Amino acid sequence: MAFWLDIAAFALKAVLIVAALGGLAALLVRLTRPDEAKRREIKVRSLDERYDAMRDDLNAHILDKKERKALAKARKKEAKAAAKARSEGAPGKRIYVLGFKGDIGASAVKRLATEIDAVLTVARPELDEVVLRIESPGGTVTGYGLAAAQLMRLRERKISVTASVDQVAASGGYLMACAADKIVAAPFAILGSIGVVAQVPNLHRLLKKNDIDFEEMTAGEFKRSVSVLGEITPAGREHFRGKLDTTHEAFKAFVQQRRPGLDIAKVANGDIWLATEALGLGLIDGLSTGEDLIFRARGEARLFEVATEARKTLLRQILDGLGFATRMAWDGLASRLG
Repeated sequence: MAFWLDIAAFALKAVLIVAALGGLAALLVRLTRPDEAKRREIKVRSLDERYDAMRDDLNAHILDKKERKALAKARKKEAKAAAKARSEGAPGKRIYVLGFKGDIGASAVKRLATEIDAVLTVARPELDEVVLRIESPGGTVTGYGLAAAQLMRLRERKISVTASVDQVAASGGYLMACAADKIVAAPFAILGSIGVVAQVPNLHRLLKKNDIDFEEMTAGEFKRSVSVLGEITPAGREHFRGKLDTTHEAFKAFVQQRRPGLDIAKVANGDIWLATEALGLGLIDGLSTGEDLIFRARGEARLFEVATEARKTLLRQILDGLGFATRMAWDGLASRLG
């Protein structure tokens, strides 16, 4: 009897251990995967303060004590006058700087939508502006179509948008840029690629050669016009090509609507151009790096960089805290040893 009691006790302990481990695993998952609504937070940085800090750091090394004191007094006087002018006069312009680094699925569109939401809560129609720094070689029609639609939300509320391209805005990236009021690009940036491409490998002949049957059941003539494993029929191929042409026409129509002076027949052949060429073709409105575009706006507007960052989970915060404590302890030990 004692033997069976020992077995039962062991089994109960095993069940409790498994349950505890399962609960711990569930807790870790919960800690590392917060609710979707809490995963991102808006970070705002004053670019004016950033420029001022850079200037002050340089002046601290370049100027002598007397010159620094005189400059600090002059700066304080200028700041006071500017604050008074803002309080008494018309509200000054604000420029909100956003960034978009695109991949094939335009996955950054979720962050962009959140940042646009934030800007729309404070931006003043026909006064404030958004500068969007785009870097993207293009990708899916749905992803970049949605990105363009997000930018149109700003335009519809009379918030001016400038697209800034330092390296590449091609295909879907250029479609997105065309949603802006103005496009500027660095001289060697690549733009254009107004075209549509689809690549579908087909293994039907390989299967047939090896006597492997493949059956795909569909309802609807064109439910699967092009298949990876099934035979591509002339009718299916023609139907698929027609869909590509329809998408291309929609792409061209959007670009033409946004840039009516463009010779769409000349540029909508899928080719790409350097920005210096794109300017002559009317694909962009000016040549400038993103940094210079923003830098030159100093004094004319207050500059704010708006970005979303992943919110740290509780577990991440605990681990970071432990790491910080470890580094502090190590630094203290090293200083004593030194």
